[in-house]
Amino acid sequence: MPRSVNHVASKARRKKILKLTRGYFGARKNVWTVAKNTWEKGLLYAFRDRKNKKRNFRALWIQRINAAARLEGMSYSKLMGALHKAGIEINRKVLADLAMNHPEAFKAIVAKAKAA
Repeated sequence: MPRSVNHVASKARRKKILKLTRGYFGARKNVWTVAKNTWEKGLLYAFRDRKNKKRNFRALWIQRINAAARLEGMSYSKLMGALHKAGIEINRKVLADLAMNHPEAFKAIVAKAKAA
């Protein structure tokens, strides 16, 4: 009896991954084993960097808040402590946006924090 192989399914599976690796350099786009390894590694990088993205943005927001706070004569840590003491609950993302795009609103928040 001849060997039965489901070539339709296996070819479709390979084709699916080769389609995902289009645009890669050299053998990474058209050699099955290299393309598969590259694609799998890419998934690992994507998972890792979704976490790193959150870290990087938080660090960026803190730098922006610190720079704006120092223009007002305060350090970042003093400002955050004063905001907490004043009961002003505003997250770093919004605070950094205010510092960058609406400096007068940021100054008002800093003044309110200093007063408390």
